[in-house]
This record gives sequence, structure tokens and C-alpha cells, in this order.
Amino acid sequence: MGLDDKAKNVAEDATGKLKEAAGKATDDERLEAEGKADQSKADLKQAGEKVKDAFS
Repeated sequence: MGLDDKAKNVAEDATGKLKEAAGKATDDERLEAEGKADQSKADLKQAGEKVKDAFS
């Protein structure tokens, strides 16, 4: 996995933050939760990338 995957993870995290902010602004709990989930998923992927980098 390379730079492309890392960029996708950062983009997914940013999208999650935008969704969370939009959910808070509009009192849409579902959108806010979806944004938090996207961020968590991106964080897990980034952690996996760091592990792979450590063993490369």
C-alpha cells in the first residue's frame, strides 16, 4: 500500500469531519454519527498503514 492509499485515508477522514460538522449544524444525529464512523474507519486504516510501514 502506498501513497495513494494514505491519501484516500486522509480524504475519508476529512469527509467524515465535514459530515460530522454538517450533522451538528443541522441537528442531524444520523449524519453526525456517520461522520464519526467515517473518521474512525479512516483512523483504523491509517494505523494499519503505519504497521505495514514499520515492517517494510
